[in-house]
Amino acid sequence: MNSWPWPDRDSHKHVRGHLGCVSGPASSTGAVRLSARAGLRVGAGLVTLFSPPGAVLVNASHETAVMVKSFSDVESLKALACRTQCTLIGPGAGLTRDTIDNTLAVLEGAASAVLDADALTMFKEQPQRLFSAIKGPALFTPHEGEFRRIFPDLPVSGDRVDAVSKASKQSGAVIILKGASSLVASPDGRLVENTHASPFLATAGSGDVLAGIAGGLMAQGMDAFDAACAACWVHGELGLRLGPGLIAEDLPEALPALLHELYAART
Repeated sequence: MNSWPWPDRDSHKHVRGHLGCVSGPASSTGAVRLSARAGLRVGAGLVTLFSPPGAVLVNASHETAVMVKSFSDVESLKALACRTQCTLIGPGAGLTRDTIDNTLAVLEGAASAVLDADALTMFKEQPQRLFSAIKGPALFTPHEGEFRRIFPDLPVSGDRVDAVSKASKQSGAVIILKGASSLVASPDGRLVENTHASPFLATAGSGDVLAGIAGGLMAQGMDAFDAACAACWVHGELGLRLGPGLIAEDLPEALPALLHELYAART
C-alpha cells in the first residue's frame, strides 16, 4: 500500500480529487449511490452524482456529502465529466441507448474512467466501438457474465489468466475480472490474482462498492492498475471483517476503521 494517496498537511478537498458517478433513471439509483459513497469514504475530496433530471430528486433526498448535478444530454454530461479526475458509469445506468451515449461521453470528457455493469453490457454488439473510445486511463470491472458479453472470443471457463490478459491488451483498459478470486490485468502485461476475500461479499451491490473504491483512488491520482489491486484487497478485507450478515451498505461504513490501521502502519 506504499502508493496509497494519503493527504498531507496542506491538502484540501480539491487536491484530493473529484470523482463523478453517473446515475441511471429514478427507478435504479441505489447502485450508483453505493459507488459514490464508497468513493467518498476511500478519500476522494469531492464526489458528485451526475443525474438525469428525473432522478435528481431521489438522489438528492438520499445524499448529503455527495453532491448532485443534473445533466440533460451527452454534451452537458461530458462537460461535467471534464471537471473530474475520474468518472464512473455503469451501476444502475440502464440497458438503454442512453447508456451507450453517456458512456462514450464519459470516455471523451473524463481524465480517467471506471466502467461497470450496464456500461459494459450495452456494448456487447459493438465492443470495438467501446475500446476505440478509450483515450485515458480506463478500468473495467466485469463479472464473468459481463466479460463474456464484450469478449466473446476469450473463454473464461478455461484459462482465466490468459483470457483476462488478452482482454486487457485488446481493449486498452485495466480489467478486474471479479470472482471468488479476482484477477487484475493491465495492457502492459502486469497481472495480479486477489484471493483475499470472503464468500459473504456475494451480495447485491457489493461490486458497485468495489467500483466506487477503485474510482475514488483513481480520482486521487492512483494509477489504474494500482487502484484496481488496492480496491480488490480492501474490498476483500472488509468482507472478511464483516462476515456473515453483511450487506453492501455496510462496506463503505467499515472503511474508516481499516483506513485508520493502514494509515498508522504506513512507512
